[in-house]
Amino acid sequence: RAINERIVRIRQALGKAVRTREQHRAARKRTPYPVVALVGYTNAGKSTLFNALTGANVMAEDMLFATLDPTMRAVQLPGGREVILSDTVGFISDLPTQLVAAFRATLEEVLEADLILHVRDIVHSETELQATNVRGILGQLGLAEERRDGMIEVWNKIDLLPPDEAAAMIASADRRDRVIPISAATGQGVDALMASVETALEDEMQDETVTIDFADGRRRAWLFDGSFVLGETTTDHGFEVAVRWSVRDRARFAEI
Repeated sequence: RAINERIVRIRQALGKAVRTREQHRAARKRTPYPVVALVGYTNAGKSTLFNALTGANVMAEDMLFATLDPTMRAVQLPGGREVILSDTVGFISDLPTQLVAAFRATLEEVLEADLILHVRDIVHSETELQATNVRGILGQLGLAEERRDGMIEVWNKIDLLPPDEAAAMIASADRRDRVIPISAATGQGVDALMASVETALEDEMQDETVTIDFADGRRRAWLFDGSFVLGETTTDHGFEVAVRWSVRDRARFAEI
């Protein structure tokens, strides 16, 4: 009975998260900032990392579904650029059938993120199996393989390792692309993670020129607010604006 009652409570919470998903999506379309999503197996330390980076007070407990409603906050990268960081519900294997649809709906935020950080509890005895489950769920959600391969792996909780094992773990991560060892609890490695996020987002940037009518001040302001503008020329027909942005930035601009 207690288990059934817990499933009911989780289902209710997931239902609330699904209802607010469209509000998050609408807000994201209005903002000119890239979105970076945290994903990971439950208890990997996503919310602890989210709190450390944003100063927020998201629940970070050792329990299933500690974060049910995706939470979004602005974070400044080392170079001064701002991004939106999104914390998502922790993944689990063998999800109860009656929760599958709602659970997946809360994770649709991930599909539209500009960059995904896969947070792993690197000291867990089944960390590799958990990572495989996360990648599998992302694939089921429709995340393309190349985007899964482009995720940054965040090897969390290295502070729980003995010094010699931690050093070996860090050396192993250094030999891999887009793998950053950290401790969200102590802050170790977090600066390197943010620098890696900045580099990854820059790698996705491309230069283009867009034409904006004189009367379309809202779209022009969106570009300037997001620091996309490289230069601007006034013509007889409007503004020719040189921009540097990602494919997803362009898609958001088209929806304004």
